[in-house]
Amino acid sequence: MSQKLIVLILALLLGLQPVTTDLYLPALPAITQGFGAGMGQAQLTLTALLLAFGLSQLVWGPLSDRFGRRPILLWGMGAYTLASVACAFAPDMAWLIAGRTVQGIAMGAGVMAARAVVRDLFQPAQGATVMSQGLTGLGIIACACAPLGGMLTDWLGWRIALLMLAVFGAATLALLYWRFEETLAQPDAHALRAKPLIRANLDILRNPVFLTWCALSAASYLGLFTFLASSSFVFVTFMGYSKTAYGFLMLSMSLSYIVGTFWCRWMLRRTSVHRTVGIAAVLTITAGVSMAALAYAGQGQDWYGAWAVMGPMYIFMLGHGVHQPCGQSGAVAPFPHRAGTASALNGFLMMLGAFFMGGWLGAHMDRPVFALAHGILLWACIITIVAWTAVQRHGRPEPVAAQPA
Repeated sequence: MSQKLIVLILALLLGLQPVTTDLYLPALPAITQGFGAGMGQAQLTLTALLLAFGLSQLVWGPLSDRFGRRPILLWGMGAYTLASVACAFAPDMAWLIAGRTVQGIAMGAGVMAARAVVRDLFQPAQGATVMSQGLTGLGIIACACAPLGGMLTDWLGWRIALLMLAVFGAATLALLYWRFEETLAQPDAHALRAKPLIRANLDILRNPVFLTWCALSAASYLGLFTFLASSSFVFVTFMGYSKTAYGFLMLSMSLSYIVGTFWCRWMLRRTSVHRTVGIAAVLTITAGVSMAALAYAGQGQDWYGAWAVMGPMYIFMLGHGVHQPCGQSGAVAPFPHRAGTASALNGFLMMLGAFFMGGWLGAHMDRPVFALAHGILLWACIITIVAWTAVQRHGRPEPVAAQPA
């Protein structure tokens, strides 16, 4: 496979996350109103998805180390497509939550395998660059998702918006079936045996390089998740924006993320990974402090509006465009022969955090602006601490030769 094809496949697989959340979020208030559901149930459609997404990777990872990436991807994308159809025709909120749970399980196969494929084919330093290219594609997909979700919900209803997830899944499945070649040179015959699997997981969890990069990528993702889970209530419910206008706000956020991924590659050509991450953290902490300060200063003031939320978020997303590719590729770098398992643990810990963060947001959504501001400030502080301490100490993994492709 050519590197361009690999980047395209990475973009589609990693893009499952924004497709499944960003296209869905503009429809969430309409879904909640249509089913007569409460805020807690609405948040559960996100938290159930993410918990299933995280837990499933613990299974998909060892399975892909044993049987290869290709069969896991084909089964996963097939299940994702069917679950998306079920969500679009859900008769009630319970059915929708069940469908979103299956979506999360299936999505875990695609995203986990994407990170493992990068480790299969590339050494750690080059892997960060390739991952950044794939995440640029994710950003482009995210740009289209939120406006499309808003317009489809406004014009045709939320069921049509959700049906687009099935279209995306089917298209990705077709490309994988016809063009994707196996990247795992030598499957691990012992990958599913209990004792070696437990030992491998413990070894990964004790590795300071893994813990450092996993903490960075998880905290950065949780900052984004905080925004995704609360933004529709901030802009549509609290500020009164239309779903279409909200979609375009999300598009602008995705554009800032794309700029961040380009900046990441520009920096990596000029300095080391750990220095790039440390510089990006300056933007991250600036975003967290400014969003919280504006929220408190603007309480009850006429001047407070979307700019006071989106301005800091643009800055946060520039840093996110650095922290995600470096964090995700760095977490699997020390484990060329257990890339699937390492990727699964990284994904699980990220989604476990999102599950608890979603529950906290659901309990504080009576004041959505402050829930968002407090969450972004929290994760910005954690990102900065990790980037300026642990990454500088442990974030310099020795190059390890990749398996032959």
